[in-house]
Parts: sequence; C-alpha cells; structure tokens
Amino acid sequence: MPTPQPSNPAQAVLVGLLNLSCLGLGYALLKQWIPAAVCWLATAVLLLVALPADVDGVPTGVLVGYGVFLLAAAVDGARRGLRAPLALGGGTATTSGATAGAVPAAGPGPGPGPGPGARRLALPLALGLVLLAVPVGGSVAYGAARDEAVEQSLLARLAGADEQVKSVEGQSFGGAEHTYRKALAVYQELGTEHAGSRAGRLVPDRLADYYASVSAPYEQKKYCEAVPGLQHLRALPKTVDRDLLDGLVGKADDPLAQSWYECGITGLAGAGTEATAGEHLNALLSTFPESSHAKKVEPTVREALRTRSAAIAAGSTDPCAAVLELQRFRTTVDLLPKATFAAVSTDTGTEIQKGDFACGVEQFKDKEFGEAVSTMTEYVEEYPGSPQVAHARSIAIAAEIADETPAAGNRLPPATSPGGSRMVMVVSNDGPGEVELLYTGPVTGRVTLKACAGCTAYGDLLPRGAAKPKVCSGPSSKYPKATLMLPAGDYHFLQKRSGTTGALSAADKSSTAKIEPGYSYTNCLYVTSRFGGL
Repeated sequence: MPTPQPSNPAQAVLVGLLNLSCLGLGYALLKQWIPAAVCWLATAVLLLVALPADVDGVPTGVLVGYGVFLLAAAVDGARRGLRAPLALGGGTATTSGATAGAVPAAGPGPGPGPGPGARRLALPLALGLVLLAVPVGGSVAYGAARDEAVEQSLLARLAGADEQVKSVEGQSFGGAEHTYRKALAVYQELGTEHAGSRAGRLVPDRLADYYASVSAPYEQKKYCEAVPGLQHLRALPKTVDRDLLDGLVGKADDPLAQSWYECGITGLAGAGTEATAGEHLNALLSTFPESSHAKKVEPTVREALRTRSAAIAAGSTDPCAAVLELQRFRTTVDLLPKATFAAVSTDTGTEIQKGDFACGVEQFKDKEFGEAVSTMTEYVEEYPGSPQVAHARSIAIAAEIADETPAAGNRLPPATSPGGSRMVMVVSNDGPGEVELLYTGPVTGRVTLKACAGCTAYGDLLPRGAAKPKVCSGPSSKYPKATLMLPAGDYHFLQKRSGTTGALSAADKSSTAKIEPGYSYTNCLYVTSRFGGL
C-alpha cells in the first residue's frame, strides 16, 4: 500500500493562494482539472456580468457570491495541497503521488529533506503572492472603469439639461418654465450631490448660461415679457446652492426693477393692461423702493397726466378716445399707493371731467346725436356741481331734438343765454297723457305739462280725408299750461308724450317756429289717430 504523504503547510498555502487568483491555478498545479474548470467558469460568469463597466456596477449579490466562492476554493485548495505530492522539479527523490512505494522527498525524520523541499516551494509561493495582484488589480481597474462610466453618465445628464435650456430659447418664460425648472433641478443635483465630478464642476458655468437664456427678453428690451423670468432668476438663491451661483446672486435685481418700471409706464393707459401696469409699478415700489427706477415713477406718472391733459385742452381731434385713455390711466393710478398718488388721482378725475364735456361737444358736432345725448346726460348726473352742467343739459336737449330733426343740430347751443327782450309762448296740453316739450334755438330747454283730464285723441272716428279738427277750443282753465319766455329767432320743437297706446299717432312729434319781436304766441299740443302736430 502507498505510504501516506506527510503534511506540507507551505504547499497548502501555495495552492490556496493560487486559487485566490480567480484562475483556479492551485487546482491546475495539483492537476485537478474539474475544480479548476469550475473556477474558470465562475470567473467567466463574473466577467460577463461585470463587463463592460457601467454606472450601477456589479450587483452586490454577485460580488458576495463570488467572494464566498473564492474563499471556498482557497480553503479547498489548501486542504487538497496539504498532503498532495507535487512534481516541482529540481530534485530526484520526488515522484508522482500515483507511484506505488514512492518515498517523499521530505521525510518525517530529521534528515536534510525539509530544507530543499521548502526551497522548491519558494518560487511557486512567490508566484502565488504575485498572482494575488490579479484580482486586486482587476478590482482597481474595474473601479476606475466604473468611475469613468459614472462621470460619463453625469456628463450626459448635464448635456441633457443643456439641451433642454437650448430647446426653449426664444420662448416666453411662462410657456417654457416647466422645461427650465427640469434643467435647473439637474444642475442643482449635479452641483451638490456630485460636486467633485467633472459635470459638477461645470455647473456654475452652466448656470451662467441658464441665466443668459432666461433673461434674454430683457436684453432684447422686451420688458413686459422679461418680468416673469427675472422674478424666477431673482429667487434662485432660495432653491439653488448659493456656492453654485457664482456672480449671479442679486444680478437680476436691477433688470427686474427696470422691467417693472418700463412695462408699468408703457401700460399706463393701454387697453386691458391698466391693472397689469398697476401691479408692475406697485411691485417696483414695494420691492425696490430706493432704486433709481422707483424714484422715477411719480414724476413720470405726473408727466403722463400732463401730456394727456394738454391734448384735451388743445382741442383733441378725438376727445372721446382721450377720455377713455384717461380713465384707464386713472385705473392704474388708483392701484398705486394712495399716500403718494392721491393728488394725481384727483387731478386725473378733473381732467376726465373736462374730457367728458369735450367728448359730448365733439359728438354733437359730428352729428352723433344719440351718443351726445348719452354723454351729456351722464355728465349732468356725474358732475352736478360743475359750472358747465347747464350747457351740457342744453346740448343733450338739442341733440335729442336733432336726433328726430337733424336741422336742429346745425349749431351747438350757446353756453349763455342772449340778452334783449323775450316773447311769451303759452303752451297748452289738449291730449291724454303727460307731455314733454323740448325746444332749441337762441335758448334751449324743456317743459313738462301734466295730462289733461277728460281730453281724448282727435279724429278717432273721422273718415279718411276729413278736415282737421279744431283743438283747444274748450275753456282755457281746462288745459294744463306752461309759459315760455323766448328770445326772437328760429326754434325747433319736439313733443314727447307718454301714456298713449294703440292706433294713436302720439309718437314723438317735431316742428319748427319763428319767434319775432313784439308778438306773443300760443302752442296747443294734442293727439290724433291720423293727424299729428303741435
């Protein structure tokens, strides 16, 4: 029977170390090819999983499993190599462990064998130690490759954020805000969580480009469009690490103040923008009260009022449009701090009053009689203390008559009554319902006569072509009366009767009359079903 091989610890260490090289070399040294092949297969599987190196690296379970496998292979290899005979060369006493009756080179006795055997194991042992650098070096190389993969991934994310910013250049901030904020979130993450990476070190420069993109409307002097973006940029220190905002903290303050100012002043009287203009100017005055732009608001607003007032005073070709502009202007002014702008608001109201009167006059001259009636009636109601109320009322009456008889609008009623003698005109109401008589000429006015009790419409049963009935033939006391004192001249009259319906021809009736000096006149108002008149 073969003699059992003595134990050889150095040899066991050698085989174990060689198996730790990930290549199963310990088994190969023992010429145990099946376990060696298992080691090769395990390493191949690891390489397939690990390569090429990516951001996620090798799954932890795979690494733990492979590490356990290597340790098991090393322990098993050491166990197998402890007593296995090795043909390492350099001696004649050692033969294959398969030869019967072989005597190991290193016997158990105190002879000279251990010294040469140990020397024969020295070189393979050193080689095993060297080969341990294979897995260590592989791990280091893999770690470097994985780090580079991470760097490339972060750079790709940075490039993606850059592309998002570029894709919305030229768009309004409102429409592009979502895209801008997505890119900003990437910059913030790269700059803080990956500050030491190549991508992280590039973030401050990218934020400078981000600022330039968002603030582009301001550079193009599109001040109203620039406001939302500049507000966003001014708030960046609240959401982005200040260390990343190199030179950007506070940079948006003056552009935002200027944009609020320019947009607010431009929109002072713009249709539909007065509220927005007030908001812009209010924001400027409350956010940057000491800025040069804030200090220009009050004098600029006053100058804008003077310009608009001068246009009305000089006889604007379109005073009605000027009034609308002043009304929008006042809407904006009323949104501003009252402590500062109360006087401006009052002055604006005064100018609007002047403009309302000028508008009514212009409408009358342009033969827009219906509009003139509305404008002057509203003027009388809104400004009862105005010295022009009487004139405005006269213009409204004349315009109402002219709307029925255009010739009554050939001349604007005078602002003052003429002097000289006046003639008496007694007006009677011989008809049902209250009647209002409007007149215009050298003087303008209206008078209302109460309904005549017992009076009816004339001609209800007259055949067609019958003679005109004789009106106001009853006793004088029967008819409601009014006395007018009229200067000489040509007059236009308009009768407006209420309380008549059906077939009665009691719609508004117009007529003319010439008042001459030295005469007195009577005027009887009545209603017929076929005839109309005064």
